[in-house]
Amino acid sequence: MTMDYIYFDNAATTPLDGEVLKKMQPYFSGIYGNAHSQHYAGRQAAYAVDCARDRTARILGCKAEEIYFTSGGTEANNWAVKGVCSANYGKKNKIVVSAIEHPSVLEAALQMELYGFERVLVYPDNQGIVQPQSVEKALCGGDVAIVCVMAVNNETGVIQPVGDIYSVCKKAGVHYHCDCVQAAGAIPVSADMADSISLSAHKFYGPKGVGALVVKNNTPIYPLINGGSQERGRRGGTTNVPAVVGFAEALDIAVSTMAESSARMTALRDKILTGLSKPFIALNGSLQNRVPCNLNLKFGGYVNTQLMAYLDRRGIAVSAGSACTAGTAVVSHVLLALGLSEEDARSSLRITLGRYTTEDDVNKLIEALNSAFADLKRQ
Repeated sequence: MTMDYIYFDNAATTPLDGEVLKKMQPYFSGIYGNAHSQHYAGRQAAYAVDCARDRTARILGCKAEEIYFTSGGTEANNWAVKGVCSANYGKKNKIVVSAIEHPSVLEAALQMELYGFERVLVYPDNQGIVQPQSVEKALCGGDVAIVCVMAVNNETGVIQPVGDIYSVCKKAGVHYHCDCVQAAGAIPVSADMADSISLSAHKFYGPKGVGALVVKNNTPIYPLINGGSQERGRRGGTTNVPAVVGFAEALDIAVSTMAESSARMTALRDKILTGLSKPFIALNGSLQNRVPCNLNLKFGGYVNTQLMAYLDRRGIAVSAGSACTAGTAVVSHVLLALGLSEEDARSSLRITLGRYTTEDDVNKLIEALNSAFADLKRQ
């Protein structure tokens, strides 16, 4: 990527922090043993993984044995849904999921319908917030194996009331899984937010291809990937040692710099809001209950793909929504769940700031978008 390219798609992925890369480098070639081999090279690798697990546990406030490293957030979410449902097969047959969940949760729940489970959708209010009362109502009929409501929505950046939702689930004796992929590094995250939480390193300046599922001890959950004794027999596959080391380092840096980073990004985010031409702009979702890095904006009458292409030609990256659905003709299920029309959803852009976003970047984005309003035809 050229130095003059401006990146506003940090919700899709963040760049690898240089300090994280330094920590990872020895484990690519120098300390290259398989962490499950019993010789010295293997023990070196295993020690690095153990240290990363202990470090992650201290940050999240849990026991090291409650952390299971995965290939990312998608695997962790699939494992939570399918693993808990499998453990409850023949006992409880309902899955309560919010309508704004990441596809890795929604589609995993949908797949479990093949095995007799019923997927129950809970919708947010028009501010993008899933109210605890809605979850409580969905639990009234009983027979619920798992509830899934994310901590921060990946498209709108809206923060969910996970504490109250967890209280509802505990009262009903139902497993609560919280997707924290967009939350880690943006707001405080801990293992006691839910019975299980998922994280992905590339969302907080770590490497791609590594994440974690944190599951409380004694939780009934079956493995998703069989065929090995790794991760205490619950997740087969050779451990990605450099990635695991990078995960722990990136999480530590993200948490320790969160307060300063959040204050800076809030100021930059608000500058974008005040700097764009009116009346074509409306914010999708709550401003008060939102992570500092995210703006999901509706540009009435403009097609988001046209705006994206216009900005891209000027060296500015934004997105129309989740990177997991990019390239498809599907309208954002998140924005539709908030009550937007298809036309309004197709007029919306997600602009996400990051650790390396500068005020000059923001000024150039404002200038380019205001030019786009003048240059492009409204639909």
